[in-house]
Amino acid sequence: MSVQVPKGSLPVVLLKEGATESKGREAQKNNIAAAKIIAEIVHSSLGPRGMDKMLVDSLGDVTITNDGATILKEIDVQHPAAKMLVEISKTTDSEVGDGTTSAVILAGALLENAESLINQDVHPTIIVDGYRKASKKVLQFLKEIAEEVTANDKNILSKIARTSMQTKLVRKDSDHLADLIVKAVLAVAEKEGTKFVVDQDDVKVEKKAGGSMKDSILVEGIVLDKEVVHGGMPKKISEAKIALINTALEIDKTEFDAKINISNPQQMKTFLDEENRMIKNMVDKVVGSGATVLLCQKGIDDMAQHYLARAGILAVRRVKESDMAKLAKATGARIVTNLDDLFEKDLGSAQLVEERKIEEDRWVFVEGCKNPKAVTLLLRGGSQRVVDEVERSVHDALMVVKDVMENPSIVAGGGAPETFAATKLRNWAKSMEGREQLAVEKFADSLEVIPLTLSENAGMDPIDTLTNLRSKQLKGEKWTGIDVMKSKVGNMKTSDIVEPLAVKNQIVSAATEAACMILRIDDVIAIAKSGPPGGPEGGMPGMGGMGGMGGMPGMGGMGGMDMGGMGEM
Repeated sequence: MSVQVPKGSLPVVLLKEGATESKGREAQKNNIAAAKIIAEIVHSSLGPRGMDKMLVDSLGDVTITNDGATILKEIDVQHPAAKMLVEISKTTDSEVGDGTTSAVILAGALLENAESLINQDVHPTIIVDGYRKASKKVLQFLKEIAEEVTANDKNILSKIARTSMQTKLVRKDSDHLADLIVKAVLAVAEKEGTKFVVDQDDVKVEKKAGGSMKDSILVEGIVLDKEVVHGGMPKKISEAKIALINTALEIDKTEFDAKINISNPQQMKTFLDEENRMIKNMVDKVVGSGATVLLCQKGIDDMAQHYLARAGILAVRRVKESDMAKLAKATGARIVTNLDDLFEKDLGSAQLVEERKIEEDRWVFVEGCKNPKAVTLLLRGGSQRVVDEVERSVHDALMVVKDVMENPSIVAGGGAPETFAATKLRNWAKSMEGREQLAVEKFADSLEVIPLTLSENAGMDPIDTLTNLRSKQLKGEKWTGIDVMKSKVGNMKTSDIVEPLAVKNQIVSAATEAACMILRIDDVIAIAKSGPPGGPEGGMPGMGGMGGMGGMPGMGGMGGMDMGGMGEM
């Protein structure tokens, strides 16, 4: 870009050498193009007939999934505008669990439709204002058609979990898994006043390849991926009294150098006997409390293991801190940091503590807890890839059940609420003045990308399906959507395809915010990465691979030597 410089003055250089800048229409075009590509990647994964993606990382690890957030996280996107769409999929995943693919597809459609308005010389700020107003209105329309439900209605929660899993690999076993998930969430839910609060961390999810998905179980307690520390200990204890210890059953090592001069064997024996006595003292405190199971967050000395085994106590060491917190909730035990504070009242209880062999590993099951406030879902599957995908599906299903318990409102699935909101939005747009009306109409068109994509992925005719769906929605049939499995437009209520209102709200809000943020950008300045540190201004440019030698005649051959890697020789 040449700048007119008055005679006798120097040109002003603002950016570092190698920095690039794209402005105005070009910057917007680039950003929108990047966002559209991201939406295109996950486009074919939407819905029960959506396809899976196989992602292979640099180490050769394979992930097979159709979960939007997982796909975008694994592909390691570099473009800054595209990263914003990856962020909304992550946020949607952590906030409501489901709808990650829909949020990205909707954001892509909003940007694509905005581009056509920008090409007609509608200013991006006007489009952003129109989109924000439309988004607010859509949330109102969704609230209108949402149906209030009883927060702890097992039937509704089961339908919600099944709908979430319909789009996943686990579809054929969704009934069994939905049953386990609903029981797990109801077990850990706390009632505060008239509302329920669910901490999803209280449902521990463990996975192990082997068996089939039908072999997945719900343990009313905690499963620890640890084994009993000593071969002489019992492997099974009924009506267990459980002590949770957050201190090591070991002799503390001195933090400074200490030397003991021992001149005869008797002194050596006295020294060792004292060490044993101290360890025996620790174990006696555990035995004296009446505990039959000891779960320790730190280490257990070999001698302590011997004394515990002699006392018939089952012990597990190096239990994770997060598992200790869950064990306290499940068994009712108190985590004790000082053994002098361990009394019978601090112990928890469980019907059974047992070490079991799961494939090649030995795990400890703490189960049959009375009214547990933390439970474990043990997921099984034919291979490691399958189990990983089962875990992702169960995470989404747990989250949507939690969403409905905390915000008991549901809407139809199958693109029904999006079509309803789009129809209402077009009518509302007619009452607006100015160019914002165009933006609101484009927002309505964008909403319909969800039913369009669903029908496309199901092999149905997208145009015929959408026109049929629109006409039924106009007649007031708000529960009419696309029944993808039957390849027809039908009543979602009779097909039991329902979704939480919270998920739909999150999709619309997240997609609108991302699209507005990208539309407001009119200047992209990319700073070049600086060379290695050295002399002033980062040392000699070009030394990264001896490229700076290019100016010396006859030294052309040096170009092939990458001196940056010489350190490895």
